[in-house]
This record gives sequence, C-alpha cells and structure tokens, in this order.
Amino acid sequence: MLCSKGYEDIEEKVLNGERLTREDGVRLFHCHDLAWLGAMADIVRRRKNGDYVYYNVNCHVNLTNICTSRCKFCAFGRDADDLGAYEMTKEQALDLVRDAMRDPDLAGLHIVSGLHPEWTFEQYLGLVRALHEAYPELYIKGFTGVEITHFAQISGLSVCEVLTRLRDEAGLQAIAGGGAEILSDRVRGLLCPKKATADEWLDVARTAHELGIQSNASMLYGHIETLEERVDHLMKLRALQDETHGFLTFICFPFLPANTELGKKVRQTSVWDDLRTMAISRLMLDNFPHIKAYWVMLTVPVAQVALGFGADDIDGTVHKETILHDAGAKSPRALSEDKIVSIIREAGRIPAACDCNYKILHTFGTIDLKKEAAETGSHLENMPKIPY
Repeated sequence: MLCSKGYEDIEEKVLNGERLTREDGVRLFHCHDLAWLGAMADIVRRRKNGDYVYYNVNCHVNLTNICTSRCKFCAFGRDADDLGAYEMTKEQALDLVRDAMRDPDLAGLHIVSGLHPEWTFEQYLGLVRALHEAYPELYIKGFTGVEITHFAQISGLSVCEVLTRLRDEAGLQAIAGGGAEILSDRVRGLLCPKKATADEWLDVARTAHELGIQSNASMLYGHIETLEERVDHLMKLRALQDETHGFLTFICFPFLPANTELGKKVRQTSVWDDLRTMAISRLMLDNFPHIKAYWVMLTVPVAQVALGFGADDIDGTVHKETILHDAGAKSPRALSEDKIVSIIREAGRIPAACDCNYKILHTFGTIDLKKEAAETGSHLENMPKIPY
C-alpha cells in the first residue's frame, strides 16, 4: 500500500479497479500528496497501455483566426480589421500541407478554425474537401463541437447533417476535442457566451459517435472555474463515454493567460496543478483509453514528467501550431521525431509511433536502462523498470 493519509479508501478502489465517485474526485483535488496521486494514476495508465507512450506526425491547419466568439480566454481570435487577422485561401491551405508532406511519416491533419462571421458552411466544407482530394491518404480530424454547432446555425442544417456532409464529402474521420473548456454554463456564460453551450458541445460529440465519427475531449482549466466544476466536467465526459464509447483521448489544457482578456486577472497554473489535474483526470476517466500530455501547452519538460502522472500520449511533431502560441505558449512550434523519441525514452518508456486511431506503426523496442545511462550520462538505471 502506498497510502496517503486520509485517502486509504480511494487507494483501495484504484487497486481494485473500482470506479471513483464525484465526492472522491473533489477530495483528490484537495490532496497535497502529489507523489501519491501520480502513483495512483500510473497504476491505471499501466493497466491500460503498458509502457507504451504514443505519438504521431501531424500538421495543424488553422483556416482563419477571424472569429465572432472573442472568448475572454482566447488569444487567437481576431476581428477582421485587427492586426494579424487572416483567412486562408484554398491555395494557402494546400501549400501548408504540401510543406508538411516533406515528412514521409505525416499521419494526419488537425483542422480547427475561428468562427468567421462571413464564411458559409460551404466555404469551410470546400476547404476541407480540397485538402482531402489532394491528400486522400491523410487522416482528417477536423473542427470542434463549437465549430460544428456554428456550422449548423449558419447553414440551417442539423448537427447530424453537418457531420454527415463533412464525413461523406470531405473525408472527415474524427472531430477535435477543443471547445469543451469547462462544461458549466455558469463558466461559459461569463467567458464565452457567444458559442456552444455545455449541452450543445456534448450533443455534437454524441451525434458524431452515433455516426461512427470518433472524437477527443478536453478541459481548459485554471481560469475562473471551481475545483468542483472541474470534477463535474470529468463526470459529464465519463457519462457520455459510458453511453457512446466514442472518445479516444482526453487532453488537459492549462489556461495560458498571456495576450488574453483575462491575462491581468488570472495567473498561469503551477506545475503542481498541471500534474495534479493530469493524475486526477486519469483516475476519474476510467473509460477513456488514452490521456494526452500535450507538450505544446504544458511545455516539453512538464509533459515529460506527466508521463508519470497517468499520461500515455505526448501528441506528436505538431507542424505549424498557431492557436496556443498566440496565447503565449513557450514550447517550440515543432519537435522532430528524434526529439520526441528521446523525450519518451528518457522517461523510461517505449516510444510508439501510431496512426490517428492509436494503431502502432512501429516502436523503438524495450529499453536497456543501464546501456541508455552509459550512452547518455543520465541516471536512468536508477529508475524502476515497470512491468507489463
């Protein structure tokens, strides 16, 4: 037993594979034993994915930053006449992907955008269709629940019809997990009142799953939400996953205050909070296959440590990320595959290159910690070898 005092009952549940309650989740956010939280989350991570840490080679395509929502936590959105506002043409989008295709291992496109006040759904659809027709081999994960809701509103189509057309006409295979922020209408009413409600976001995910379109889910934390609202957010995602089984991955997004309307009122989250939230997410979302440590937002060092706090996915090379760097992300704009492999190996795990459905394309084998230490001068030989 590794018990943190006062949490013996939760540890027993984790060791026995029992589901944690909302009350358990709230209690965990008041636990100050970070090492114990990490150990508990690592038990769950190990059961689900062994020693593998997944990554892929992907390209972000942000079609426009002109947006009607202008959320208080967002540094990406612009009005049309703002400095730095842009809208991609078809040719510019194709050029971006053509540049990314220099990497022969490119697996897919991650397409998210602003809610442009003058673009029609047909324009968005046409851009994605052009990319799919030019590069049919690439997996397309496109748009968030917020964007899909917007498309339905501006087109007069139902959410189901929007998703069906994106799937059938433009090759959409999954939708992105962003836009969930905190699934509380109190929070959304204060920070992003012009975009999809909590129920609308969940309804898009539900409808996508019913159509066979998988999705990710996320949480943006560290702004005005309460700890109880974080737990409620996780509970809503878990309940929908029980219903549809369509979520692949959960991503924790710490709020980056730089260049946002909230920037002068809210401080950036601490590494302590980032790791705590990662671990509790892994413990509460027992029906999610994967938890992602998104290095772009966490920074590379924190994402690497998060691999010991329940995460089994470190995202990928991320060609041309824009949205989070506009918010002050200090991470690089891209990482080479060699660098990602090195980050994973230093954590004592097995790098697993995968496609966008987590099918492993190749691994870098098991790790001889003593040999690794001799070659790098590190102290990996002192790390425990975690059995499958």
